Amino acid sequence: MLFFKGLFRKKKHEIDYGKLPEHIAIIMDGNGRWAKKRGLSRSIGHREGSNTLKKIVTFCEEIGIKYLTVYAFSTENWKRPKSEVDSLMSLLKEYLKNADKELSGKNVRINVIGDISRLSPEIQALTKKVMKSTSRNTGMLLNIALNYGGRDEILKAVKAIAKETAAGKISADDIDEKMISDHLYTSGIPDPDLLIRTSGEKRLSNFLIWQSAYSEFWFTDVLWPDFKKENMLEAIYAYQNRDRRYGGI
Repeated sequence: MLFFKGLFRKKKHEIDYGKLPEHIAIIMDGNGRWAKKRGLSRSIGHREGSNTLKKIVTFCEEIGIKYLTVYAFSTENWKRPKSEVDSLMSLLKEYLKNADKELSGKNVRINVIGDISRLSPEIQALTKKVMKSTSRNTGMLLNIALNYGGRDEILKAVKAIAKETAAGKISADDIDEKMISDHLYTSGIPDPDLLIRTSGEKRLSNFLIWQSAYSEFWFTDVLWPDFKKENMLEAIYAYQNRDRRYGGI
């Protein structure tokens, strides 16, 4: 039995590097539970999660993933205790400040999606700085979703289209799926092929709800701080062994 289990684990890692998903999205869940299991504070769990993110970004860039979108802070996360929100914001500042050094030698471009207007002026300035400093990189695009909510994103897109319609710039008949997509934060970015959620939860939690209409979902019980490149390979293997029909046969 152990022999066959070993073979199965090995097979999961035998992915086809010529057929990688173009865009992977990740709901990085389980930092708090990881810390609780170890009798540690949630802030330490978030720090470990941040360290995992650095490793996964590096790995995805190395194997040739073109787009990686991670759910870093949602519009609903403001409901958490102030101490936890402050800890998350502190980690975010640290990550953005050190991004250039962390990505040194890596061809990664950073893009921030979401409504950053509610974030502190310092974080807003850091997001603009890191996006500018990595803008000439031509490799993987790392989308960091900050103060992001899928419904809020669609609402903003609808309002923008409504204003253009009221101004006579477009007619109602001009509105189609492409126009809506073009008004989202992810305009110009292909929809995710593979969406991963860690920690055993099986829901989108308001993440990329328009863009993930035909994404392949992959759920794992692994908590985000424990997520490793082997888990990423397992997810990609599962993706490559699915039949994507997009409503066809």
